[in-house]
Amino acid sequence: MSLISLRLPDELDALLNQEAKASKRAKSEIARTAIADYLKKQERERFMAAYVRSAVQRDPAEARAMAEEFLPLENEALALNESGGRSRVLAAWESRSPYGAGRKTRTAAKPRRTGKRPAR
Repeated sequence: MSLISLRLPDELDALLNQEAKASKRAKSEIARTAIADYLKKQERERFMAAYVRSAVQRDPAEARAMAEEFLPLENEALALNESGGRSRVLAAWESRSPYGAGRKTRTAAKPRRTGKRPAR
């Protein structure tokens, strides 16, 4: 698993700390979920934009046929979302991660970072 570092405004950090305490989840777990949800939303928006561009370039009858073909997929996606289904991005992360779905704690403590990089 890769490690990233980011800066948060004080207000956002306070909200993150509040949520972590209230939900009894690690801040990194909340951040991973938020990032995965954001990436899922971006992927969907790009797909929809490409689909609309494709439909606009066609004649109206063909565009309607495309919309009718897409409707069952849209309904399936809505049902999956409403049932608490996991995104493809999050599911992929969970399948590779030792800290995946349902896992709340680590089994071994990680060594503290000292600020020095190990010799290569």
